[in-house]
Amino acid sequence: MGKGPGLYSDIGKRARDLLYKDYQSDHKFTITTYSPTGVAITSSGTKKGDLFLADVNTQLKNKNITTDIKVDTSSNLVTTITVDEPAPGLKAIFSFKVPDQRSGKVELQYLHDYAGISTSIGLTANPIVNFSGVVGSNLLALGTDLSFDTKTGNFTKVNAGLSFANADLIASLTLNDKGDTLSASYYHTVNPLTSTAVGAEVAHSFSSNENTITVGTQHALDPLTSVKARVNNFGKASALIQHEWRPKSFFTVSGEVDTKAIEKSAKVGLALALKP
Repeated sequence: MGKGPGLYSDIGKRARDLLYKDYQSDHKFTITTYSPTGVAITSSGTKKGDLFLADVNTQLKNKNITTDIKVDTSSNLVTTITVDEPAPGLKAIFSFKVPDQRSGKVELQYLHDYAGISTSIGLTANPIVNFSGVVGSNLLALGTDLSFDTKTGNFTKVNAGLSFANADLIASLTLNDKGDTLSASYYHTVNPLTSTAVGAEVAHSFSSNENTITVGTQHALDPLTSVKARVNNFGKASALIQHEWRPKSFFTVSGEVDTKAIEKSAKVGLALALKP
């Protein structure tokens, strides 16, 4: 565990990663190359049914400044400039998208042993202002995440969260969607030597009075191969196997089946990520 409570997005992250990360039903290919000057170029393509999406991302690092420029098949150009630690614990992020003139945003992140703060503001005449803050430690943390639209004068996001962690267990409780959704998550490390862990998430919607329960597990078959599985109360069962066939290069096969409609064909996803 890291030092300090981290940012609001870190609340429940371990359980979310176990239950949702790397699962997909599309076919995705990613390759990263490096130029002699240290520029990283990442090209990716995703096949969603009959639709093919692709993008190229160029990353340049110069001391503590990182510049990312991404171009996709929709002719969007996204630029992100990150300045790491202009002051101790501080990170500044500037981003914008062309041709969207309202996409410009400035974000500041500050990490302390007992607090984590992130605030952003859009670069428009009537911007959306976001603030998230967490206080506590790496054992117990309490935080909130707010977004305010200065044009309408309304809060577009009001969230709150609580996280508890010890050596092998992480539990969190969050209230999202302006108080409409209550979620609890749990992550437990069973065996650190084989990366075996179990996790669960329970979400209740007050407006629809509906519960969503998802449980999952992960296990390392060997140092280079891991498997994951999950199932929810709607009968959707998923599994994946991921193999690191060379350093930082992964091949992932995932599948999903509806156990309540077994006659339907299973969804299968493939992902290949190559790095030199």
